[in-house]
Amino acid sequence: MLQTVSEWLWWDHLWLPANVSWSDLEDSEGRVYAKASQLYAVLPCALCMLLVRYLFESYLASPLADVCGVRNRIRVTAQPNSILENYFCSKTRVPSQADVRSLCKKTSWPERKVQVWFRRRRNQDRPALRKRFCEASWRCVFYFFAFVYGVLALHDKPWFYNLKEVWKGFPKQSMLPSQYWYYLLEMGFYLSLLFSLTFDVKRKDFREQVIHHIATLTLLSFSWISNYIRIGTLVMVLHDSTDILLEGAKVLNYAKWHLTANVMFAVFTILFMLTRLVIFPFWLIHCTWVYPVEDFAPFFGYYFFNVMLSVLQVLHFYWAVLISRMFYKCIFSKLEGDDRSDEEEDDTDSSRERNHKSSHIHSSGARGRANGH
Repeated sequence: MLQTVSEWLWWDHLWLPANVSWSDLEDSEGRVYAKASQLYAVLPCALCMLLVRYLFESYLASPLADVCGVRNRIRVTAQPNSILENYFCSKTRVPSQADVRSLCKKTSWPERKVQVWFRRRRNQDRPALRKRFCEASWRCVFYFFAFVYGVLALHDKPWFYNLKEVWKGFPKQSMLPSQYWYYLLEMGFYLSLLFSLTFDVKRKDFREQVIHHIATLTLLSFSWISNYIRIGTLVMVLHDSTDILLEGAKVLNYAKWHLTANVMFAVFTILFMLTRLVIFPFWLIHCTWVYPVEDFAPFFGYYFFNVMLSVLQVLHFYWAVLISRMFYKCIFSKLEGDDRSDEEEDDTDSSRERNHKSSHIHSSGARGRANGH
């Protein structure tokens, strides 16, 4: 049965154009082709990435945070209460007004005290500012070096300037050492991000992030096996070009260099819209949809690859909306971090209550002075 499943899984017509078989992609005459077995190296690479990230955040990003004056906000710990803790863990972190009144009866606490308890308890589970700074620093550094490596690997290749060259001789295109290492590093990085999603800063687009990482790894794996490597490297370098600026803007914003962060974020927004909403769909996806059929008939792999690219494009539209909101804040107020983040709440008295207390104190003082005190 396993042999039958393997034969179906590696059926030539699923992965390769008509009249091409796996035997045609065996190393010969100086040509070296990508092999599925080489993808096993991605797992140890991802584990190494996690180790490098830990060392980077501990010995480089953390001291940099000290230099930049990035300090964690002092948090008030929620007062121990077994009733509220059980409700927080088993039911909801954000109770409705009716739930608050019900909890007031069970705990004999006033509504305001219960509401403050839940805010403080939610803040305890949120990542601190230094953690966000270190994470953004790591991603910024990786994207920078990945982008530089990608440009160096592609700048002298004809398909970098003429997209029709992507399909010249496909699929019998020899794999280059630079392509192998570029793929290995990128796939190891995204797999490490998938592993670390549970303890990284949790954002509002958590599910979209999971979909993105899985789609990216699936896309890169398929493009590796089916020898779509040329277009794969172009997709990677295009994405890395904008991610550097986003993570860099976050780092500067956490360090309270707001003006510089806003400028960098504005540049990022323009570049994101250009690369993800114009170049990616109208150049790269057009290249994968239109040019291949000029040389061979569509096959399953052709459709699968383009569907995965379309999934990424849908995510680009989703993030374009979030980025537009952040850009609006950047222009009309100031950039307060990542709009996708679960931001820390103010666990003190509300401004209305503070004003009320202040006016009460002033009025009391006035009455006191009037009475001769």
